[in-house]
Amino acid sequence: MQQATPSRPARRRRKDGEARREAILDAGLALFSSLGLHGASVDAIAERAGLSKTNLLYYFPSKEELYVAVLRRVLAVWLDPLQSLDAGSEPAAAFRGYIRAKLTLSRDAPEASRLFCLEIVQGAPLLRPELEGPLRDLVEAKAAIIRGWSAAGRIAAHDPHHLIFSIWAITQHYADFAVQVDAVTGRDLDDPDFFERTVASTQALILAGLGLR
Repeated sequence: MQQATPSRPARRRRKDGEARREAILDAGLALFSSLGLHGASVDAIAERAGLSKTNLLYYFPSKEELYVAVLRRVLAVWLDPLQSLDAGSEPAAAFRGYIRAKLTLSRDAPEASRLFCLEIVQGAPLLRPELEGPLRDLVEAKAAIIRGWSAAGRIAAHDPHHLIFSIWAITQHYADFAVQVDAVTGRDLDDPDFFERTVASTQALILAGLGLR
């Protein structure tokens, strides 16, 4: 049986609803990343999103549910570049691309990184199920690829978990500790030259440890 095509008003309502939901998530990210879960109020988030508190609570019945939704979106964004580590890829090109993608996110989405860092430092009370599920599964899948490259002699032998953690630590430093980077160097990733130098330096550091160029 052929499904009925949604009417134009129904499509518009759905599109408007999706836009409001994204506006709430954006506002939640901005305030949670600077004030934390307990410091950010529903009223302030609603005001930033340009909606009433009642309208916000229609989409997210509690501040905690909104916080988790924001964190899940952040996690999805930050893990997406890891998908590029494909078994059929050339290792050097795959790692170069992954490092550049991670530093691009540190430049373009620093609030996302800072919120993720804040949640982890606090013990991930609301995000731990996601870490033990989707995050662990993805890392294990990519760790298997890295082990395969090592076994085939395509890269030097390294514990894949520590390798991935090292890339995360270096690349996300430029978002989580941006103030420190600016204080020491007087520059940040918004400076195109500094960004490219950071990408090249990080790529060289990681690839050298893997016996690659």
